[in-house]
Amino acid sequence: MLLRKILAALAASTATAAALAAPSPAAAQTTTGARPAAAPASAAPPAAAAANPVIVVAGLSTPALGYEPLAARLRVDGFRVWIYQLPGLGFGDIADSARAFSAYVDQVRAATGAARVDLVAHSEGGLVSRYLIRNLGGGTRVGRYVSLGTPHYGTYVADIAKFLGLGSCLGIVACQQMAIGSSFLTALNDGDDTPGDVRWTAVRTLQDELVRPVDNATLADGATNVLIQSWCPLRIVGHLGLVLDGTTYTVVRGALTDSPVRPDCYAL
Repeated sequence: MLLRKILAALAASTATAAALAAPSPAAAQTTTGARPAAAPASAAPPAAAAANPVIVVAGLSTPALGYEPLAARLRVDGFRVWIYQLPGLGFGDIADSARAFSAYVDQVRAATGAARVDLVAHSEGGLVSRYLIRNLGGGTRVGRYVSLGTPHYGTYVADIAKFLGLGSCLGIVACQQMAIGSSFLTALNDGDDTPGDVRWTAVRTLQDELVRPVDNATLADGATNVLIQSWCPLRIVGHLGLVLDGTTYTVVRGALTDSPVRPDCYAL
């Protein structure tokens, strides 16, 4: 079973997980100057073996370890995977996080010799990745972009603190930037949603409790937008569940191998 293989891959990678998949906050901020270690080789399906290196980009407040299950699935399928934890867990300015991420992308490219990387980005990580592509020359360094529950057009959840009289997002800059109509999102969404020579995919779920309205997690201008429940009406997937859900993973795997969208509604 896939779950058993994933658990085996997790156990086998424990000793080297920090170097291979989950850089420390210092490494994520590129303050140490250390390059990411090469991902281990594995017997992979041809499509995965020939694919670009994959960087899983974390979301707000979630450490790299939270994305290890997704990275493990990808490794089982033969992808070379790294996890990028946002500087300061993503509470600061998204543009600053994108600049740090830009340096990390180049480290992975240098470590692997790859011209491009593919990105699987959760929540705020999708905005960091879009800023990289749009404003920092990432369009020539990224091959495929997959966002999971990213508030591309903002979320009214970011305004709840203000509604409760607690100020604007309790002073959290990234939260303020993810509010509907923020100056950051207005600038990011001005013009083409999908610039560069990149294959764009945006995945969303009806049960996303943090991105509201859920259609704000879509992209225009030719992106492939996938609503999990359009294919699997009985599938219940929350915001964090997008990282762990088997059906969602089949969409991610398909996007990384340029396959048609065919979610497996029974995947574990």
